[in-house]
Amino acid sequence: MFEIDNQYANANVPRTIRFTDQLFEDLNRTAEKNHISFNMLVLQCCRYALSHL
Repeated sequence: MFEIDNQYANANVPRTIRFTDQLFEDLNRTAEKNHISFNMLVLQCCRYALSHL
């Protein structure tokens, strides 16, 4: 199960990625609901996805 974790608070490698409008809205809403930054949520989603391939 996906759980919010603050271990990525010091991420410092900048990258530009593009989201669909709907995916961006879903991610943004989830980040706000869990009181974390959008970036923190994206990092955690990526780590979760990679560990569950």
